[in-house]
Amino acid sequence: MSYNKIEIEIANGVGIIRLNDPERLNATTRQMLEELHEAVGKLESETAAIVLTTKGRAFCAGAGLDRLGEDAADVGIGLETHVNPLLRTLRDLDVPWISAVRGAVVGVGCGLALSADLIIASESAFFLQGFARVGLVPDGGSTYLLTRALTRNRAMEMMLLADKLSAKQAHEWGLVNRVVPDADLESAACEIAARLARGPKVALGMMRRMVWKALDSPWEACLKAEREAQRAAGNTEDFKEGLAAFLEKRPPAFKGR
Repeated sequence: MSYNKIEIEIANGVGIIRLNDPERLNATTRQMLEELHEAVGKLESETAAIVLTTKGRAFCAGAGLDRLGEDAADVGIGLETHVNPLLRTLRDLDVPWISAVRGAVVGVGCGLALSADLIIASESAFFLQGFARVGLVPDGGSTYLLTRALTRNRAMEMMLLADKLSAKQAHEWGLVNRVVPDADLESAACEIAARLARGPKVALGMMRRMVWKALDSPWEACLKAEREAQRAAGNTEDFKEGLAAFLEKRPPAFKGR
């Protein structure tokens, strides 16, 4: 598949996806979402970690309101056909992924960024659930993600008041992992991704899926899931290497199997 609204790169075992429609502040379109979905599947099979970032001064200005007007009878149809399938794919990846955001992180773009395993924001980034400004409701998984990452009343504040949340405040609230200078955003994210790519791929994949499942699971189910996953992890070559490296007091050389 050729890409027009995104670009991809592979370096040091890391797949990098850049949203690439800077003139529209990377507002999502069906084409962009289709390209993104295809690229995620490709990089999952070819790399050990993924970074999603952007070209231009904004991560994503949300869904273009001009595009929404095309679906006047049901402005949510694009969620069913494009957004939600992509979010499910991202949740179920076998590899960890990082969002690296700058400038506007708005609407569905906010949900996309916050669904990452790790979220790195530049100092210029701000998060906005602007749906109330146009008479719509949050999408892109935001009601789920925000209420679990924040307290209920802080999630309500973002959604009901539709005020901007700065990168600094997002970090203070625990919504993002790190805030870095704008010029360092992609390099900082790729450095962390390269560290993940050197890790035990099977175990990391199981780990991230267990955490997603734990968000909606009772205590006993989590204990059972951990027990079953530990059996599988203990049978990997990476565990044998990790144990040998520990006993020999050297860094492990994981192979991803």
